[in-house]
Amino acid sequence: MTGRGTWAAGLVTAVACVLAGCSAHPSGGGPATSAPGTPGTGATGPGDRSTWMLTRGALAQVLSDPSVAARLEAARVYEILTPGETPLTAAGAEPVVTFSSVSALRQAVDGGRLPSGTRAVLYDPEAWPYTPGSEQRDPVRAAQQAAAITRAHHLSLIVAPALDLATAQPGPGGPLWRRYLRLDLAGAMARVATVVEIQAQSLEREPRTYRAFVRAAAAQARAASPRVTVLAGLSTNPPGPAVSGQQLASAVQASSAAVSGYWLNIPGQGPRCPACHAPRPDLARQMLGEFAS
Repeated sequence: MTGRGTWAAGLVTAVACVLAGCSAHPSGGGPATSAPGTPGTGATGPGDRSTWMLTRGALAQVLSDPSVAARLEAARVYEILTPGETPLTAAGAEPVVTFSSVSALRQAVDGGRLPSGTRAVLYDPEAWPYTPGSEQRDPVRAAQQAAAITRAHHLSLIVAPALDLATAQPGPGGPLWRRYLRLDLAGAMARVATVVEIQAQSLEREPRTYRAFVRAAAAQARAASPRVTVLAGLSTNPPGPAVSGQQLASAVQASSAAVSGYWLNIPGQGPRCPACHAPRPDLARQMLGEFAS
């Protein structure tokens, strides 16, 4: 069994325990063989540790629980920073600076404005005002441009193409996630990125749909690049009805065999998430207290 399979088996056991009300935890594995963020290798690869991405604010919120902090020490953690933020340098997290446009990424990288020790950047194109229309209409070309910039500076590239990019592309209708798969966005991004994150969090209330989408997108990514690391999105507070810890656990149970970890979002209402409600760090701490190792 591969390291990813070992982690997935332990994770599914732990999820089953959460749903049954018991207290079992998945066991942690040894360190991965490839260094995270190393250009030309998977950021996690098929190692024994799970991978978690959290924003700086989210990481600060979950680290308030000592048990979560201890478990994150055994995991691989990416700390997502906005330009100008200072890393927490906690839980062994690697700083990753996020950009929603190629021009902003280029200015920061070429201008040497990344925090010391940064080995990867995140390109997060979405159908929103922060990503130029040209990049929304041709996200693959934009990701190729981002990859050229990061490669020149010996940085790894994480790409997180949002589901709503499908709305900017011509083609037949249907559920957004199916349109996304028809475009093979995950596969196209995997050809230029070290890590591809599948923004599936809007589907987490429906475990079967979440599983179908994540598994299919992950398969597209690995068909394009077998060494790519694939993560999936989770949110404690996606737009719409409130989610429960059980729904989050069910989403993980449904998808853990297909991915190396998750981007765990703890959003609150603001310009980038106007439909969000109050943040729920308690749900994030619950998830990480069980599954981060």
